[in-house]
Amino acid sequence: MLSLLYQEGPSTKGIFRRSGSAKTFKELKEKLDSGAEVDLTRESIFVTASLFKDFLRNIPGSILSSQLCDKWVSVLDQGNNEEKIKSIQRLIEHLPRANVVLLRYIFGVLHGIEMRSEENQMNAFNLAVCIAPSLLWPPVSSTPDIENEFIKKISSLVQFLIENCCRIFGDEITSLFGEI
Repeated sequence: MLSLLYQEGPSTKGIFRRSGSAKTFKELKEKLDSGAEVDLTRESIFVTASLFKDFLRNIPGSILSSQLCDKWVSVLDQGNNEEKIKSIQRLIEHLPRANVVLLRYIFGVLHGIEMRSEENQMNAFNLAVCIAPSLLWPPVSSTPDIENEFIKKISSLVQFLIENCCRIFGDEITSLFGEI
């Protein structure tokens, strides 16, 4: 999924914002959940993007770890960009290795899409609004107002992560998949 999103996302207007066919999404999700072989290259990239966001939402405790939720949300309240980046890197060290590896690939894809935002209309802000709720959620549910405030904060954090991903994850993040 990530490889496809890396290849097609940068040239796809509204990737992660538009959703594909609900029927196709449901059928493919059932096939994937059952372990069946699925050829996503034959499907709409929007269905693939929806499947990927769904996959992220189903990671127990979220990929960024709901246990670290308060720390993630407070990162942007810290000093200058350098201090924020150091805080993010320290938080990443507390995540399971599998989460870190997946995050690097996710942000490699998001960076590639953001680099062609004039073409696809998905700058770091737009990408963050679409993907942030799939990356982190609070450990307990709360009121709609508190959840909306949380989503705004986590979207700002994800936007910062996208804009600074090379400094956070290393410059090789741009070549994890090879050339677009």
